[in-house]
Amino acid sequence: MKITLEIQDDRFETFLEFIRTLDYVSIKKDEDSIPQWQQEEVNRRLELIESGSMKTRPWEEAKKGIFKVTKDN
Repeated sequence: MKITLEIQDDRFETFLEFIRTLDYVSIKKDEDSIPQWQQEEVNRRLELIESGSMKTRPWEEAKKGIFKVTKDN
């Protein structure tokens, strides 16, 4: 059986210490989690957008540009 738990950051290490004492529980790193570097990059870009330093465009417009480049190559 697998479960997912939401644990407060300040209690996480204590919880892990306890769980590791249980011989019938195994802990696996979540392979689907977003890497820290990627989270930081998204936050950096959001700050640039919010400050007006980076512009955005609608997805439909971006998609046309992306697929046009792909078709031309």
